[in-house]
Formats: sequence, C-alpha cells, structure tokens
Amino acid sequence: MLIQFSSSLFSRPELSATAIAAALVLLAPMKVEALTATFEDLGLDGTPPGEFIDPPTSGGSFVSGGVTFLNDGSYGGFSASTTSDTTTAGFTNQYSNITGGGAGGSDAFGVASAFSPVELSFATPQTVVSAEFVNTTYATLSMLNGDSFAKQFGGPTGNDEDWFLLTIEGLTGAGATTGAVEFYLADYRFADNSLDYIVDEWTNVGLSSLGAVSGLRFSVTGSDVGAWGLNTPANFAIDDLVTVVPEPGTAVLLGLGLVGLARNARGSRD
Repeated sequence: MLIQFSSSLFSRPELSATAIAAALVLLAPMKVEALTATFEDLGLDGTPPGEFIDPPTSGGSFVSGGVTFLNDGSYGGFSASTTSDTTTAGFTNQYSNITGGGAGGSDAFGVASAFSPVELSFATPQTVVSAEFVNTTYATLSMLNGDSFAKQFGGPTGNDEDWFLLTIEGLTGAGATTGAVEFYLADYRFADNSLDYIVDEWTNVGLSSLGAVSGLRFSVTGSDVGAWGLNTPANFAIDDLVTVVPEPGTAVLLGLGLVGLARNARGSRD
C-alpha cells in the first residue's frame, strides 16, 4: 500500500516535530525476528520414559529459544522434560503432562512448579505472541480423583464450584507489571456440570496484550486452599513460547532526525 502526504502537512504549525516523528515511526517498515522456545534444543532424550532437566542441580536456569527459564529451588521454578507418563498419580510423576508429549506432537516441553510465582526472562525487551499450556499429569489426576492433600474437583456431587487459574504477568526490566492474562486450567463453576473441564490438551494462549516485556511471571491460584496455601498441585506445562524482537526501519532514524531539525529551527527563530 502506498501512502502519500501533502507537503503542507509538515508545515502546519499545530503539528509538533515530535508528532511528525512519531507518525513516521509508526509508518516505518518493521523487520521482526521471531523466536520460539520449544525445549527441543536442550538435548533431552525423547525415548520413553523420557528424561528431565532439574535446574537447581544444573545452575538454577536453562535457556531455550533465547528465553531464560528460572528456578530458585524452593518450591518454584521451571524444568524441561520429555517424560510421558499420563497414568501415574502423585508427586513422583511431576515432570509429565497429561497429553504425554510436547505441543504439536513434539517430545520436549517445560514444567513449572509454581507454589510461589515463577519467572522467565529475556535478554532484551520483546513482545510475547503466545504460548501453549496444558495441565501436568500430577495436577490433572489430583483434580479428577483427589489425593491425600487435595480434594476432588466438584466434590462427591460434582456441584462444588472449584477452579484452577494460571495468571501470566508481563514484567519490565525494573520489575513493574505491564499487564496480566488469565487462563483457567480447570473450571467447575458452571451451573451445568457437563460444562466443567480440566484442560487436557495443549491450548494456545495469546500474550501480545502484555506489550514489550523483559520477562514473564506465572502464578497459580485455586479454590482448594488450606492452612499452608493451595492444596491442588501448583504445576503446569508450557511449550512453544513465541516472541518477536522488532528491528525498526530507517524511517525511525529519519523521525529522530526531524525532531532535531525542528528543535534547531525553533532555536534559530528565538
């Protein structure tokens, strides 16, 4: 599409140089570099029963697709896995997800233990387009059947209004929040019990509304809470985190140059 401007547009006194430059920036052709954290670049063996990386024993973090996944070793952090057990309940199977593999039929995926909020970071600010999420086997079977720590979702009658929520926040370099996206990993609050669900397949969640961020923070909350906090296993699986890093075109430099010229022109008139 060709956009033409009248020369008189740039001579209108009510338009500031900054506004003109901003318009040029918005209209500048943008190159973007897209990166995807697939966890397939970590060298994990996908042969059943698979294997996993536990960051507290490997430096406290790992990098996939340019994303640094953090783990503080104290009930919070990311691991990477190819374990595929969808039937064994309990903590010993915390590194599997309920689909038995990664998103799109891949082998590897990430697993978060989020009894306290967990974070990932980027080397430079970028926009997160989306990511895939699903429940772990550990959390799924706990919600379906209950266990020694957590209740069965819905209760004996199926009428209990239980829920399990993942909240994803964007973070600036200074740690401020840019916004939040909520995704229910399970929801039993419907009047019609047939609508109750536990997410058991990879689901794409859009995250671009968070804007340009230096990191993401993930928090898990739910309806089943006891004296020590959430009773439901605060685990979830993640895969295919897609980010884009914008590379402004030369019109950005032109816009900045116009600001300087305008300031010089004002100075010469004063």
